[in-house]
Amino acid sequence: MKSIRVLVVDDSAVVRQVLGALLGEVPDFEVTTASDPLIAMERMQRTWPDVIVLDVEMPRMDGLTFLRKLMHERPTPVVICSTLTEKGARTTMEAMAAGAVAIVTKPKLGLKQFLGEAAAELAATVRGASHARLLPRRAPLEPPAVVAKLSADAVLPPGGTRAMSQTTERIVALGTSTGGTQALEQVLRALPRVCPGIVLVQHMPERFTAAFAERLDRICEVEVREARHQDRVIPGRVLIAPGGRHLVLRRSGAYYHVDVVDGPPVNRHRPSVDVLFRSVARAAGANATGIIMTGMGDDGAAGLLEMRHAGAHTLAQDEASCVVYGMPKEAVRRGAVERSVGLDQIAREIVAAG
Repeated sequence: MKSIRVLVVDDSAVVRQVLGALLGEVPDFEVTTASDPLIAMERMQRTWPDVIVLDVEMPRMDGLTFLRKLMHERPTPVVICSTLTEKGARTTMEAMAAGAVAIVTKPKLGLKQFLGEAAAELAATVRGASHARLLPRRAPLEPPAVVAKLSADAVLPPGGTRAMSQTTERIVALGTSTGGTQALEQVLRALPRVCPGIVLVQHMPERFTAAFAERLDRICEVEVREARHQDRVIPGRVLIAPGGRHLVLRRSGAYYHVDVVDGPPVNRHRPSVDVLFRSVARAAGANATGIIMTGMGDDGAAGLLEMRHAGAHTLAQDEASCVVYGMPKEAVRRGAVERSVGLDQIAREIVAAG
């Protein structure tokens, strides 16, 4: 079995010790640590890592500067390990835009206990990141897993009302995970102001989605916001599911709004793409387009199949343009996808859906 070389870069001796020990217990991981990016670069000259677990705020060189330098010179999968603060959330958005492929959140208090409890999640995230394929010119997350893997039935029972055959509004539903922050930025920046209303799930922890939406809203022509309960879905507006909550599409007459609901993780995610896609199949049916994009796992595959059965147009990001061809691959395997398209074609497909 080929070893996965992991480099942990963090100025906290506690974090280096705990993460090094936890990841070192994984049989095929080879783990080294560095207290700052300058030391990391010295060690990387001898042995280049497959994955870097990177803090953001460090002495001598901050994590963002190191990340941008890395992506410019030799793109390498990076997992950001950051604290959950408002400032940290914004900083992490910049890191993901710079090319980080995943994020694991760490608290300021109870760090040892948290890292111990999150060991399986962290190992899975690092393993998934090792398979990421980074675009060479990009200078530009998985939320915690749970033991039980639930389906969308846990939030939206099967069955229910059928969608109207035709409405005045069209809906586009997007689902993505690892690599999705960069992919979504490319898609949404290419959209004109006049386009169908969009609802989307990006696997991301609580409190990070607001900063992500704010950043996209600043750089896109379309309006981008973190979804709020009862928000209308209208042309030119993109609603992003809040971290830690599920997003459900509802129909009121010929118009649509979203509900932000609690519920258990589905496919180990909250928000879940399957929950959103099932609600879109039920509320919009043939008036919708579903697109599943880069990400690990299989969340969204079952929901996209429900959308296709309901008459929706269904697409997947193709393998060549995915950072991780996991979710789209599973959707294709299940027969949920009518057609696979490159990342640079998705914006045109969204406009055409209107």
